[in-house]
Amino acid sequence: MEIVGQIQRLTSAAIEQAYAKTVAPAQVVVNSTRNDMPGDFTVVTFALSKLLGDRPDAIAEKVGAALLSGADAVERYEVVKGFLNLSLSSGFWRKLIIEAAADDTFGLAPKSGLKTVVEFASPNTNKPLHLGHIRNILLGDSAARILEAAGREVVRVQIVNDRGIAICKSMLAWQRSGGGETPASAGLKGDHFVGKYYVAFEQHFREEYAAWQAMKIGQQTLSGVSAKEGEDPAQVFKNTYFNEYSELGQAAREMLLAWEANDPQVRALWERMNGWVYEGFDATYDQLGVRFDRLYHESDTYLLGKDMVADGLARGVFFRKDDGSVWVDLSDQGLDQKIVLRADGTSVYLTQDLGTAHQRYEDLGMDAMIYTVADEQNYHFEVLFKTLKLLGEPYADRLAHLSYGMIELTSGKMKSREGTVVDADELLAEVIAEARANADDRAEQAGASPEERAKSAEQVGLAAIKYYILKVGPKRRMIFDPKESIDLQGATGPYIQYSYVRARGVSVKAAEEGREATAARASDYTTLQPAERELVKHLLTLPQVVSEAAETLDPSLVASYAYNLAKGYHRFWHDHSVLSAESSEARAFRVMLSGAVAKTLRTAMHLLGIDLPERM
Repeated sequence: MEIVGQIQRLTSAAIEQAYAKTVAPAQVVVNSTRNDMPGDFTVVTFALSKLLGDRPDAIAEKVGAALLSGADAVERYEVVKGFLNLSLSSGFWRKLIIEAAADDTFGLAPKSGLKTVVEFASPNTNKPLHLGHIRNILLGDSAARILEAAGREVVRVQIVNDRGIAICKSMLAWQRSGGGETPASAGLKGDHFVGKYYVAFEQHFREEYAAWQAMKIGQQTLSGVSAKEGEDPAQVFKNTYFNEYSELGQAAREMLLAWEANDPQVRALWERMNGWVYEGFDATYDQLGVRFDRLYHESDTYLLGKDMVADGLARGVFFRKDDGSVWVDLSDQGLDQKIVLRADGTSVYLTQDLGTAHQRYEDLGMDAMIYTVADEQNYHFEVLFKTLKLLGEPYADRLAHLSYGMIELTSGKMKSREGTVVDADELLAEVIAEARANADDRAEQAGASPEERAKSAEQVGLAAIKYYILKVGPKRRMIFDPKESIDLQGATGPYIQYSYVRARGVSVKAAEEGREATAARASDYTTLQPAERELVKHLLTLPQVVSEAAETLDPSLVASYAYNLAKGYHRFWHDHSVLSAESSEARAFRVMLSGAVAKTLRTAMHLLGIDLPERM
């Protein structure tokens, strides 16, 4: 049941009556009426003028009259500057809300038969998850849920970045200074444990670099470094030092080469330490309530794509430069030339991403694929998508990049190797503890068991952080303020949870008193109050919100919808009695409306990955 669709169908029938011409419902443009104008919905008659051969104001008048005479749904209409503003009848609103209350699938589209792959998370195995990962994970998970609600079959995947020099840094640090320590003996989650050694490597490297700078060779070398005004020559030279002078750098590179050569000892250490990290990641994923249907590992995919490059080279899609490297020329598409294979035959990231996309198509046969990656990679995905199209991949026109702005601390960017990150697990624990402290002050918790209190606090805390992140449009960058994130008042997840508890409580109490709402009794309520009409109108727009959020990959639309529905219910609750309403018909309708609000809030918040408690 979808209200805009119903108005489109009614208007289409009215056009047939007024003009004896057929206009498909999909051709009728219907918008919510502006707040400063009368009416509930507006039919844009300008779009019909050419089809019907009449002026917009004349169309509005004729179609409005036909709707008024032939449809119980419309109680009056206004023609405003050629637009047709429709005011819907109380009977129509009442009918729709009774249908919605009885429909367990309200807001969800029928299955389309289309399969979409959503990639998200994709962390490195040299450090624990941090706030930046949390935004990625929540956006990807919510996008997957929204696409499912829009009728897609969704396959959740991640590619784990489990190889490379950064991984070898953690391994080398543990090998040299770990002394056989394990996550269990250290009392740390596996990802935190490995991340500790990644930071330790960087600390040792800084010490080594500082000592080298104090030596004569270091001073002589740095004196010849070309640096811009205000730049520190030592910082400019840091990567060169790591690659050409550093003993630690050399040892890390040798370990990477040994890994690529399948050295059994290095591989065994790699598998052991990655295993610790995966256990840690899984614990965080479980707490966040996210799952993956398929895992890909960079250690398996980093060689993929070479055959595609060879094929593209043979077909003239790519070209080879004098040094032997292979490139794709996208200059005619507003980009530039991009390397796809180095002169020594080794892959670049684009190479493996080409191969991984093709492999997923062979594995999963998807119709579309969405990459959840920060906006720092916008250019990379433009290149990837255009290159796949040049190669003739059958899914190339159905790829999307869910690009999102980075999260920064109030003190600046986060740096994992320096330990200046908002740790995901610590953040979750902090917010849940704050939720527990707030709950202990409320009378509603008086009869709850310790287990119930703990579960409720976790639900409220997770709602706080999830909603805080998802209510911001993905493309916007965020400045993360830990204090603001644990504010449980205002436009927050806990506020919406409280609205749900209140609305749900009405149905529970009515049932306890033996006064459950019935459709027959609710149908006898003839005159909806303005607050009720507005609440019903907003509630019934969920299908459009889900559709738009799926189209734009923007969970913030659902977050905004849920908050406005919760706010509308609070306003309704304040202005009107429910269980002690002025008549049994009003009580039945309002109990049913409260139940519909609770169910709809549960659906909307589920699309954000947020659970709703039965008490707070």
